[in-house]
Amino acid sequence: MFADDQSPIFSATQVGALRMLIASSALLPLSIVNLRKLKAKKDLLLFAVVGFCGNFFPAFLFTYAETGISSGFAGMMNSFTPIFTIVLGFLVFGHRLTAIQLSGAFIGSIGITCLILTGQNVSFSGDLKHILAVVLATFFYGISLNTIKYKLQQYTSAEITSLAFAVIFIPALLCFFILDTTSVFKNNVHASEGFSYIAMLALAGTAIATFLFNGILRISSALFASSVTYFIPIVAVIIGLWFKESISVYQVLSMIIILGGVLFANYGGRFFTKKVSE
Repeated sequence: MFADDQSPIFSATQVGALRMLIASSALLPLSIVNLRKLKAKKDLLLFAVVGFCGNFFPAFLFTYAETGISSGFAGMMNSFTPIFTIVLGFLVFGHRLTAIQLSGAFIGSIGITCLILTGQNVSFSGDLKHILAVVLATFFYGISLNTIKYKLQQYTSAEITSLAFAVIFIPALLCFFILDTTSVFKNNVHASEGFSYIAMLALAGTAIATFLFNGILRISSALFASSVTYFIPIVAVIIGLWFKESISVYQVLSMIIILGGVLFANYGGRFFTKKVSE
């Protein structure tokens, strides 16, 4: 998080801690209410998996990664999530995969690769650790997605979101103080401005977005929900256009390939079933 003169306000780890603390604090009243709806004490472990793998760890990993790679590049790499979702669903959760799902994921991955290679606003100033941080974050996302889909279907999206964030409230609070975030508010005149942007990210991009995403996951497949990440680089490119960044015909073609992969993975089975029945 930077001030107008590009000097840092909060460190990458402080941004991650603030983001998690604000989101979990905003959901705390709902978390307290939904604690009564806990169906088994052992489910707390599952909510811990979702809270840490789906939110806590990725928040720190992505903020660290973006100290060495551009946000656009990080957004594109976030599309590894469907791949890990498929692999973990098969290896750990015993989910049966179809050739169509694998083919669709492969097509989407080709599109992501092409988009990365043809990206005109992708910068890389770090080292392999920054890339691996994003890969690890998407691996954690895959764990969280499969846990929700195959272990927590008896809970509503509001219950899943609030209870998962309830688990990480104390760790986020501890990180806030351990990372000496309070000193930033005391010593940096731009702290309030930086905090306001982090708060917007935490409330809209984390708390609300996670609630909506978990709702999609409950009524669809883990692959379908994770495929949403394929749209992140597309949105990043479109937003870039708004800020007068250029877009090439190759990027457009890459986005078409991505969309084709998503549609094929999630709806290709219906098409072929219809053909066979005819």
